[in-house]
Amino acid sequence: MTDNTFALPAAAPGAPADTAPSHRGWALAVLLVGAILPPLDYFIVNLALPAIRDGIGARPAELELVVSAYACANAVMLITGGRLGDLYGRKRIFMTGMAGFVLASALCGLAGSGAMLVAGRILQGLFAAILAPQVLATIRSVFTAREQVRVMGLYGFVFGLAAVVGQLGGGALISLHPFGLGWRAVFLVNLPIGLLALLGSWRFIPESRLLRGQRIDLPGTILLSLFLLMLVYPLARGREAGWPMGMIACLVGSLPVLALLLRVEWRRQMNGSDPLLDLHLFHNPVVALGLVLAFLFYAMSAFFLTYGIYLQGGLHWSPLASGMAILPFGLGFLSSPRLMPRLVHRFGTFRALTLGYGLLAAGIAAVAALARAGAPGAGFYLSLAAIGMGQGVVLPSIVRVVLAEVVPERAGVASGMVTAALQIGAAVGAATLGGVFFSVLGGHPQAVDYVHAFKVAMFALAAVLLICVALSMGLGKLHAALRRPCP
Repeated sequence: MTDNTFALPAAAPGAPADTAPSHRGWALAVLLVGAILPPLDYFIVNLALPAIRDGIGARPAELELVVSAYACANAVMLITGGRLGDLYGRKRIFMTGMAGFVLASALCGLAGSGAMLVAGRILQGLFAAILAPQVLATIRSVFTAREQVRVMGLYGFVFGLAAVVGQLGGGALISLHPFGLGWRAVFLVNLPIGLLALLGSWRFIPESRLLRGQRIDLPGTILLSLFLLMLVYPLARGREAGWPMGMIACLVGSLPVLALLLRVEWRRQMNGSDPLLDLHLFHNPVVALGLVLAFLFYAMSAFFLTYGIYLQGGLHWSPLASGMAILPFGLGFLSSPRLMPRLVHRFGTFRALTLGYGLLAAGIAAVAALARAGAPGAGFYLSLAAIGMGQGVVLPSIVRVVLAEVVPERAGVASGMVTAALQIGAAVGAATLGGVFFSVLGGHPQAVDYVHAFKVAMFALAAVLLICVALSMGLGKLHAALRRPCP
């Protein structure tokens, strides 16, 4: 196999035997488009919010929902989306999610009011959650374990690159004002990309459906959606709303809903029914700890939230200049597809994961130490590159660790659980570490206050990532102990 060939295994379940070799790269390209679009639309809208406010007179609460409603809807539907692919075919559900995402993007781009835009963002989040798990599940089902090292490296690259492209693209589209579209361009740009991906998926992606004769778990779907909604919505909206009692009650009330969900799913499993959540997956401690690491990893959302505010508020940079300032992070990402296979080959997946978390922790701590009220120096930008490199190594590694422990017929629900852990971790990271940032910032901040708040939040994030370093070391030892033959 050459460096740029991704051959399908001859006996891959669900892969058509007559898949042409010339189509394999195109299939992977379409899957990677499906991987980048959902996170891209989370990041790209941030720099467009002032233009949306001025363009359609959206109220502050509606502007907040433009971001948080997408994240909530996405997190609520992810595991169910993965399950739909397992049951009804991953290619079919991928195409359904992509078509719905394109239509929802058109609704957002044509919105004439804040309420209509929020409705479009909810639909975007739901269809993105149907689309995204099919990417990982298809990769898991049709690529061999050896090929997955390189493919997962590319997946992690494009998934994380969404933050860079989103920041740059959002600022550029607002500044360049293409075709007089203004802020609408950040949504309408999805139409040509999505339509090409839809055609490509129909032509090149093989179908894989490994569970037949089974039905969706309706009680589990309702309870899981309710639990995630009660958890994620207060975390996404609580700080801006001042944590009213209703949101606190919603957050606390998610715990008994979770208990009821686990009880219902356990009973279905014991009765021989097919549950939405395969609780047996949690019997594997590598899977359980891997999901914890995925959850903690996306506390990185606090960096993306506070970095732009620090640059615009503390250094008085424009939105476009702030978007350009993420480029060193992107350059770190450019090295990750080549770096990751070499790290895995030399150290193994688990040590590569630990090295990636170490790069993240060191880079974040250095950025915090070097932040200042004046223009950043070379060391600051080098630290950003280390963060990008670390994120490009960690994301595919943690995904591969979890999915490697799962049989192919459960790949859809497992990939949905990984992506849900990332999304919920992003919401929790933004709420907690973002809350630290805004609490330190105060009500009437000066430039020095932005610097101080950014430093405090980033040192707190570095501490979380150091915990991940320790846990990832334990994950490798745990995996080795489970594979060690009994005496």
